[in-house]
Amino acid sequence: MMRIRRSGSDGGSSRGSSSEEAAGEMGGGWEMRPGGMLVQTRNPDPVVSPPEVRFRVFFRASRFEVSICSLATFGELKKLLTVETGLQPAEQRLLYKGKERGDGEFLDVCGVKNRSKVVLAVDPTSLERRFIEMRKNVRIQNAQRAISAVSMEVDKLADQVTTIEKLITRGNKVAEVQITTLIELLMRQAVKLDSIHTEGDASSQKNLQAKRVQKCVETLDMLKITNDRLKTVIITTKWETFDPPTTTQWEYFD
Repeated sequence: MMRIRRSGSDGGSSRGSSSEEAAGEMGGGWEMRPGGMLVQTRNPDPVVSPPEVRFRVFFRASRFEVSICSLATFGELKKLLTVETGLQPAEQRLLYKGKERGDGEFLDVCGVKNRSKVVLAVDPTSLERRFIEMRKNVRIQNAQRAISAVSMEVDKLADQVTTIEKLITRGNKVAEVQITTLIELLMRQAVKLDSIHTEGDASSQKNLQAKRVQKCVETLDMLKITNDRLKTVIITTKWETFDPPTTTQWEYFD
């Protein structure tokens, strides 16, 4: 029995050539997909830029004109008006044909055309939130300045604590009034820190300085105990002695 063996590649090429021939016979407007399917060619639509609309914006006692793509939303328009008014988008209310428009509404869908009139109003709730935020920022800045001033004073006092610590460590006794005065000055800075109202990052800065003051006071308390155990060093001066002059001749008087 004779077996006929056909190559898959030959069959594939024959089918492909027949499909291409079929496409050629059917004329233009058809294309062959990779899977062998014959489909009609789709002509892509030409890219057309959407037109812009120029309309009038009434804001308080002023009026100005802006241009924007007709396919934009009222939310995108608010971002454009931020440059003109200084108001953030959340602080703006846009009214068109007597109705407030949402950020997601499209201009063309709402019927906005060239020379249309849009009224811009200020959202009082958003302005109040902005004012509260500004006051909060001012409080934080004032607190940071006050903490910075305390920090500079603590730096100076900490240097004096280090100096006294070196002296006592070397066995040199210091006047007790120096230690008590330093402790008093540090406690004054602690009182200043307690009087500063903080929030946010300023709170962590305040706590950091409070820990520095506490550490310095604790160090001075330990140095005071060590200093009391040291003996007072008495400095003596060696006096120079003078011998009386010696005479070898004596004078006699009658």
